[in-house]
Amino acid sequence: MRLTDFDYPLPAELIAQTPLADRSASRLLVVEESADRHQQFSDLLTELRPDDLLVVNDTRVLKARLAAQKDTGGAAELLLERIESECVALCQVRVSKSLQPGRVLSVGSAQQTDTLTMIDRAGEFYRLQFSRPVVDVLDDHGEMPLPPYIDAQVADAAEPADQRYQTVYADVPGAVAAPTAGLHFTDELLAAIRNKGIKVVAITLHVGAGTFQPVRVDDLAEHKMHAERYHISATARAALDRCKGRVVAVGTTVVRALESAAASAEDSGDTNIFITPGFQFRVVDALVTNFHLPKSTLLMLVAAFTGYERMQRAYRSAVAERYRFFSYGDAMFLPFRASL
Repeated sequence: MRLTDFDYPLPAELIAQTPLADRSASRLLVVEESADRHQQFSDLLTELRPDDLLVVNDTRVLKARLAAQKDTGGAAELLLERIESECVALCQVRVSKSLQPGRVLSVGSAQQTDTLTMIDRAGEFYRLQFSRPVVDVLDDHGEMPLPPYIDAQVADAAEPADQRYQTVYADVPGAVAAPTAGLHFTDELLAAIRNKGIKVVAITLHVGAGTFQPVRVDDLAEHKMHAERYHISATARAALDRCKGRVVAVGTTVVRALESAAASAEDSGDTNIFITPGFQFRVVDALVTNFHLPKSTLLMLVAAFTGYERMQRAYRSAVAERYRFFSYGDAMFLPFRASL
């Protein structure tokens, strides 16, 4: 398939700029075999069955954007890609001239300054040695990196991103972007789901900055996916192995983690899995997901899961019914996967 096969017209006013006051008040498009149903997200409770297993991604978004100064006095802008060890991270660095090994960047103020020393390159990323633990430096000096289609000033005026651009179950620091399907869940909805007898387990996939990068080739066979780190705990693995009903993934990140683990037989590691129509799913039976950008790899994953024609129908329906799109927007529930 070609990149152009995954384009669709989207009025700009349907791109949600702010989160709703009530997370679970979003709309939910339930994609059936031959028709779609328009629900509220809280109705997911009635869509789930007592023997289902709901799998969420407990990654926590870091304040991953840093404004820095080069040792020559010039400005630099950094965006974390991934933490490699306590004080070493891969970052995108926007500078007027490429950094060479040994060059030093400074972040912070005169009262508290931290340094980042360039070690080497890893493709498009810079490997940097932080003067303190990476998480501490980001907490003290960083900003939450909202997606480029969101006006940060508009969004923060509604509610600060560090409060709403996190799931209520975010726990393991390491992501640059939120697993946005999970933003709809409240503690109350999760409690109601558990009270129905549905088990909820968490896995971790740290979403990297590469998730914001567009596909730049028309032939999808030529596209190289960015790598992201995932971990499936022993508790989650046991729940997956015991599941008698559907494995319901909350978000494409959960799909990528579970299907990567199935393909590699490794419950921890890096994944650059690229899921397009024709992919043979081994684990995930149902999917909760947001509406994704045209021509994005996430849209391709949805098409692979629910079927290309069904995906097109659902997106046409969502646009016609004025659903809210992307990170702060509404959601879809795909209750079964398409057969090949």
